[in-house]
Amino acid sequence: MSFEISGRITDIFPTQQVTDTFKKREFILEIKESSSTGFEFVEYIKFQTLQDKCTLLDNLNVNDSVRVSFNLKGRKWEKDGQTTYFTNLDAWKIENERSTDSNPTAIPSDQSLDLAPDSPPFPDDPPPADDHGNDDLPF
Repeated sequence: MSFEISGRITDIFPTQQVTDTFKKREFILEIKESSSTGFEFVEYIKFQTLQDKCTLLDNLNVNDSVRVSFNLKGRKWEKDGQTTYFTNLDAWKIENERSTDSNPTAIPSDQSLDLAPDSPPFPDDPPPADDHGNDDLPF
């Protein structure tokens, strides 16, 4: 699955030579989103680059605003009767953005959002009340 997200780099780690034939490099992306009530949510997401993609980070710096194209990967590992699941975000393209995106969004790269540029991510007004008085919500 391929996705894109924009944010600010907060940390870039050195390349790790895991085995003779495998290397990886990790970085942290700060993602900020604002709700319609003005509350700001901040997430710190760890991505990794693999093999020849480790060089994608060579020309980037902490505090750079970037757009990251990545694949979502998951693995199952079993040992001694225990099952563990791992999830990785494998970055394969990193573009430096000159302007800061104030509302980054993660979406599949093969899909697009059809929102007006000034429309908020969440509506400010609740949906109209049901005229029939039948509210089947438990709360």
